[in-house]
Formats: sequence, structure tokens, C-alpha cells
Amino acid sequence: MAKSTDVRPVIKLRSTAGTGFTYVTTKNRRNDPDRLVLRKYDPVARKHVEFREER
Repeated sequence: MAKSTDVRPVIKLRSTAGTGFTYVTTKNRRNDPDRLVLRKYDPVARKHVEFREER
């Protein structure tokens, strides 16, 4: 039987630098019901930028 993914869905984080680079991660829907924004490294832009959750 497959594990339920209701609480921890897989999300894509897309770079706001416009490079099209994405990270794939999971989030806890109970703790973060809104869209996630994280500051991570973009290897295409070669600097840290904000990554926003994409649906």
C-alpha cells in the first residue's frame, strides 16, 4: 500500500532569477499552508536567490 502524500506533498521551487532552475522538495501542509519561499543557490545565476513554490 502506498504512503499517503496528503500531509507532505512534493513541490517544485522555481528560481525568481528567471533562469528556469528548479529544486524539488516536500513540505508539511499543516505547518506551511501558504506557498513556500526559500533563499537557495541558483547554479545558473551563480548566486543565492529566492525560490518560490510552484504548483
